Amino acid sequence: MEIRPYANADQDAVIALWHACELVRPWNDPARDIARKLTEQPELFLVAIEGDARVGSIMAGFEGHRGWVNYLAVAPSHRGRGLGRRLMAEVETRLAERGCPKLNLQVRASNAAVIAFYRQLGYVQDDVLSFGRRLIEDAPSQVG
Repeated sequence: MEIRPYANADQDAVIALWHACELVRPWNDPARDIARKLTEQPELFLVAIEGDARVGSIMAGFEGHRGWVNYLAVAPSHRGRGLGRRLMAEVETRLAERGCPKLNLQVRASNAAVIAFYRQLGYVQDDVLSFGRRLIEDAPSQVG
């Protein structure tokens, strides 16, 4: 298993992985999310490769105050093997090397399995509310 930075040739497989992991939502165009990420800290967008298959991904960033994680995905066929933990550890190391003092992430309140996963990694729920506002409306892509 290799963890390496995302390459353009990964796009279709990564989007398919995100669909398989039910990470894609109608209001987010995954191809546009990838294109946007590639303009900002692309070295913090990682994929896990086994053979020719893309079996994991993680997208992270650091704006100088906090780090963020998005699109942590592990193929259903590869869950329970520690890959999610390895991807998180790799991102944590890369962010710490940049001087990132804290890592934030968001999980849907209904996703009990993912909440348990992050708790096992030592993450705790902050006493904050998450707010959002779309600045650019994405039309759904036909990719996937």
